[in-house]
Amino acid sequence: MHSSLLRILALIRKEFLAVLKDPRSRFIIFLPPMLQCLIFGYAASFDLNSVAYAVYDQDHSAASMALLSRLDGSRVFERQADLGRAKDIGAWIDSGRALLVIQIDQNFERNLLAGSAAPLEVIADGRNSNTAGTALGYLNSVVESFNGDWRSNHGQQGVSVHIVTRSWYNPNLDSRWTMIPSLIGTLTMMGTMMLTALSVAREREQGTFDQLLVTPFRPFEIMLGKALPNMAIGLGQSTTVLLIAQFWFRIPFAGSFVVLYAGLTLFLMAAVGLGLFVSSIAKTMQQAMLYAFILVMPFALLSGLTTPFSSMPDILQTVMIINPLRYALDLTKRVYLEGAGFANLFADFLPLFIIGLVTLSGAAWLFRRRLN
Repeated sequence: MHSSLLRILALIRKEFLAVLKDPRSRFIIFLPPMLQCLIFGYAASFDLNSVAYAVYDQDHSAASMALLSRLDGSRVFERQADLGRAKDIGAWIDSGRALLVIQIDQNFERNLLAGSAAPLEVIADGRNSNTAGTALGYLNSVVESFNGDWRSNHGQQGVSVHIVTRSWYNPNLDSRWTMIPSLIGTLTMMGTMMLTALSVAREREQGTFDQLLVTPFRPFEIMLGKALPNMAIGLGQSTTVLLIAQFWFRIPFAGSFVVLYAGLTLFLMAAVGLGLFVSSIAKTMQQAMLYAFILVMPFALLSGLTTPFSSMPDILQTVMIINPLRYALDLTKRVYLEGAGFANLFADFLPLFIIGLVTLSGAAWLFRRRLN
């Protein structure tokens, strides 16, 4: 037992040296997680921070100016033009210079003073439906605020039922709060699978794999020696993204680090098992990178990172039961934002444990078969 442990530790040390001395491996470990985290945090955002709009105001009253001043006073809406003719609306929408065009009827203030409905026509560029829907939602909130203040200031009776919305775990509905914690698992899987897939293939290309076979190492010792360093590197990448989320983007961490790292350990078992499986099949580093890419892309796209998992077709939801990233994303977001504990995350821990056990066992069987 003691000699086996010493052999595993020696192989782990060798793996760390091989990874750190290889420029390509160093690049995969350190630079992509940091750059991708910053890029996703700033660029890949579903928030709409600037809405260009134009106005065709036929009323030019104090009420219409009060409404427009609310839009201009927000940090989102930016007025691009005051149109003088209705036929100019199409040109501004078609050219993309305005996402919205607001047309105010000439009887806008008169209708408001009379207590009747005052139509407000909004023309939106629907070529990007998500962006248009978000912009209309922002506009609706401004109009509702204007309505409430107008009724209060002019002694008019409003509706007796109103909706008060509260968003749990993300009060400002900032998409960055969802995206960055999700990257803890996504970027870690990409880096870990690539490194693990390259490990045996690199040995074959460099001619050191045959030397490894004539050593006293047993197959399971070689497996552990290959798996543990990559798991440690994966935890290091996860910690890098976690630190960026907390200290750069200032996203508060609500959960337990013990729960988070326990889940990440199970997740990395599955990712390393998949990487070793690929590495056992591939004969060259190019093949290993190609196979790993073929696995990583569907897993990332069908994990719920960019679209809700529940909105996918039922057959894909069934197939993606084997996707470890699906459970890792749910786990990291719930621990980070919700503060969920072990009892609340059993539905994520159990599949990750099973997937890790199956992938590592399959990789060990294939690895032993290759060695024999």
